Amino acid sequence: MSHPHPELTAPPVLPTGGLRVVALGGLGEVGRNMTVLETQGRLLVIDCGVLFPEDHHPGVDLILPDFSYIEDRLDDVEAIVLTHGHEDHIGAVPYLLRLKGDIPLLGSQLTLALVEAKLKEHRIRPFTMGVKEGQRERLGVFDLEFVAVNHSIPDALAVFVRTAAGTVLHTGDFKMDQLPLDGRLTDLRAFARLGEEGVDLFLTDSTNADVPGFTTPEIEIAPAIDHVFRHAERRIIVACFSSHVHRVQQVLTAAAKAGRKVAFVGRSMMRNMGIAAELGYLHVPDGILVDVKRLDSLPDDEVVLVATGSQGEPMAALARMANRDHRIDVGPGDTVLLASSLIPGNENAVFRVINGLMRLGATVVHRGNARVHVSGHASAGELLYCYNIVKPRNVLPVHGEWRHMHANAQLALLSGVPEDHVVVAEDGVVVDLVDGKAAITGVVDCGYVYVDGSNVGGADEALLKDRRILRDEGFITCVVVIDAATGKIASGPQITARGFAEDEELFQQVIPRVERAVEEAVAGGVRDDQQLQQVVRRAVGSWAGGKIRRRPMIIPVVLQA
Repeated sequence: MSHPHPELTAPPVLPTGGLRVVALGGLGEVGRNMTVLETQGRLLVIDCGVLFPEDHHPGVDLILPDFSYIEDRLDDVEAIVLTHGHEDHIGAVPYLLRLKGDIPLLGSQLTLALVEAKLKEHRIRPFTMGVKEGQRERLGVFDLEFVAVNHSIPDALAVFVRTAAGTVLHTGDFKMDQLPLDGRLTDLRAFARLGEEGVDLFLTDSTNADVPGFTTPEIEIAPAIDHVFRHAERRIIVACFSSHVHRVQQVLTAAAKAGRKVAFVGRSMMRNMGIAAELGYLHVPDGILVDVKRLDSLPDDEVVLVATGSQGEPMAALARMANRDHRIDVGPGDTVLLASSLIPGNENAVFRVINGLMRLGATVVHRGNARVHVSGHASAGELLYCYNIVKPRNVLPVHGEWRHMHANAQLALLSGVPEDHVVVAEDGVVVDLVDGKAAITGVVDCGYVYVDGSNVGGADEALLKDRRILRDEGFITCVVVIDAATGKIASGPQITARGFAEDEELFQQVIPRVERAVEEAVAGGVRDDQQLQQVVRRAVGSWAGGKIRRRPMIIPVVLQA
């Protein structure tokens, strides 16, 4: 992946008394968060998440961080610290533990419960250590202190790392909701105390850095949700992330007020909410939950479904409902509530689902027409507040696209951090903290690793390019049989085309061109099958580009008979 310093080479040996920070994901993108700290030959990993594929990743299920930087040094890893339980922070943990299964996992109770359920599906039994806010743990050369932060999932933590080379405060994903649903505030007193002690490097959540002001408190969306529940004619279908415990809690509360039953739809939703309820993070009113199979026996105006698919994922429940490929048959009078924000890159997929649902007659309520969702990330005002109380010596914006990180860097400058102490990097760029000063010193290989069905890492950009061509341009096969003795065409060319609007007869026009090209090549002494295949490919390609203005995948087959 590109970064803003193309002249960089491999980093030098880390100086004695230095601290190295390498982000293997999460910089320049929303997802795949993973940061590696190194000092005195030991490593600490903070988060290990996935990125969800976009339209230009056909066939890909997940995108992982590139572990190659640490793959040969897994024995040096003290632990993996997980700041919270969202997929973009824990989703890649099973794939890292496949390489070395006994790396300790540190996280809060809910975070570890969610990742353990995921690891169970991969048949991995991890070594875990539960931690709470205010707790300190010594792991080799790393002294960790955990700080409560507020986010869109309970039990989120920031982590303060003390080393002989300096201190690092990593916020994880956070905001400063002053009226949190679970009463758990971001601990600004701890931030101030750590600032007094001295924060040498501040890694701050950038996702909402370009949004002015303060993020709206979660409690303020309750009236909008209640309004939807009061005025819905038939069923209510709520779509949100399967880990958004706070939002599901609000839905359960509103459903209880309205006298409706609630059914969870989707394996991940049922699993995660079951874990949250069991651990006491989700309070379920007595008798409100029903199995989705029982819905047919209930009146439509007494039903609420909570499903996945708020980002337009094609295989999630909501998209399948929009495509009439689900047991829940959406129709007129139904209300669909999208209780989430748009992750950048998912806009087209989400709007496609909204249009499909509305075409079926449903009323769709979303962030664009009602206040039914608030962000889980700190806006510019909150970030400035943090800068002013932490007073960091150096800043490295994390967790966001380039525009988010740039906006975050500008906030750091406004708060008084010197310009040469604000480092904006991308995945793979090496930042060394030496003698209290952070600076970019090199770059390591850090590409996308694709999960493609059961294959991990086998798919590459060349394969995805082939898939995009097949999807967008179609393909043409051309089979030619050559007489091995005379070099003349014995059979064919036989043309097969797929993915074109044009009539198949049109493609017969290319046959004389292929015959002429092959005959000229054979006359020139070309007899090798691979060389003749290139001749056929060029002949068909030039014809397709000129005649039908397409650049299809061309599969030439030349046989000697």
